[in-house]
Amino acid sequence: MIELRTPSELEEMRAAGRFVAEVLHTLQQETKVGTNLLEIDARAHEMIRARGAESCYIDYAPSFGSGPFGYVICTSVNEAVLHGRPKDYALQDGDLLTLDFAVSVDGWVSDSAVSFVVGTPREEDLRLIRATEEALEAGIAEAYAGNRLGDISHAIGEVAKAYGYPVNVEYGGHGVGRTMHEFPPVPNRGRAKRGPVLEPGLVIAVEPWFNATTNKLTKDTDGWTLLGADGSRGAHSEHTIAITEGEPIIFTDRSFLEA
Repeated sequence: MIELRTPSELEEMRAAGRFVAEVLHTLQQETKVGTNLLEIDARAHEMIRARGAESCYIDYAPSFGSGPFGYVICTSVNEAVLHGRPKDYALQDGDLLTLDFAVSVDGWVSDSAVSFVVGTPREEDLRLIRATEEALEAGIAEAYAGNRLGDISHAIGEVAKAYGYPVNVEYGGHGVGRTMHEFPPVPNRGRAKRGPVLEPGLVIAVEPWFNATTNKLTKDTDGWTLLGADGSRGAHSEHTIAITEGEPIIFTDRSFLEA
């Protein structure tokens, strides 16, 4: 069932979105060559405790994972693109890192992801990251009351097509509210003018992710981390947004921190 939030509930949800944005911004600024993935998780855990927030990941045990996730942030490196389980790994120069983070603050969830290169970037990695960011912007540009969910999916898929990246539809965006994964699913490819009508109060996570040359995934031995099946690198951008009577609210927008 798709749940719609009242204007007052949307206001309450802003705190979680701001916190997620602040944590991702801080972690991106602090992550350098040599930073260990376990250090990133520990830092995120520290900020969660200080805020009095609740992790959406640490006890999460869905059917597609292997037991409880056990950590508070996803750290996907290079060919890993989703659900990267932190491990004892020191980041190397040129690594492509995705941080995906979701928490509950005062009973409301926000979810967001950012990809960036640690140290010296390769142009092909920057292009891949840019594609996910542009696809995210294109999807949000369709997030207006009266449009349909397929308009968001179609916009994302068209950006991928323009860049020449294949699209996987097994994993994508989703509804967000009291829990991290709610209805409706938001695929990263779809047909315009199809699907549920977007109504004010709908809150969704829009999350384009692409591997450079494959839409197939394999699972790492940790039972969680999803890898591009051909070893090509992946990138992932995500915001939690709300449909309103006017402009969509981007709860996890980090632009106010990056100025």
